[in-house]
Amino acid sequence: METATPLISNTIAMALSSIPASSSKRRLLCSSCKLRRTNCSAVRPSLEKLLLMRIFRTHRRRPLRITGGGVLSSTVTRCRITCGVSEISESEFSEIVLNSRRPVLVEFVAEWCGPCRLISPAIDAIAQEYADRLTVVKIDHDANPKLIQEYKVYGLPALILFKDGNEVPGSRREGAITKVKLKEHVDALLDSLSVV
Repeated sequence: METATPLISNTIAMALSSIPASSSKRRLLCSSCKLRRTNCSAVRPSLEKLLLMRIFRTHRRRPLRITGGGVLSSTVTRCRITCGVSEISESEFSEIVLNSRRPVLVEFVAEWCGPCRLISPAIDAIAQEYADRLTVVKIDHDANPKLIQEYKVYGLPALILFKDGNEVPGSRREGAITKVKLKEHVDALLDSLSVV
């Protein structure tokens, strides 16, 4: 990678080499050259970029530790983080969402939900673009039935914006949405919050 420092490049190389051979990432073959994807020169840069993104997003608040043998480890265990969007549970909801000083966009999703997977890149982009004004979290529909019932989430994916512990009126959105429409929706909501 042209912008990576030697330390980061070495860290990426160590992390990629530490993927076990039995790992599903290691067993996938490149369709053009039939090499393992981590060894294929066409696929390796995208894996390096993905790994770099996960390192920096996962360790934004806590420092990255490199243990002996070049294995990456972290003390971040409270919530799963995917491209800047945390996945939280019912037990963390009041602390992270209701007690937050900034607006929190909550996305209710399920692993089996096709439209949820479809809008995931748009949600990740919104989380990155509005990182200074907005917190974005995901809640798994199947693992958190009390929240689903309390907030009457009937369609997936569902987006609800919270401010000062309350649902912002008119912020609820259900179903798939394009990135452009999602951006317009979030802009309108944030503008209405700043006016009030």
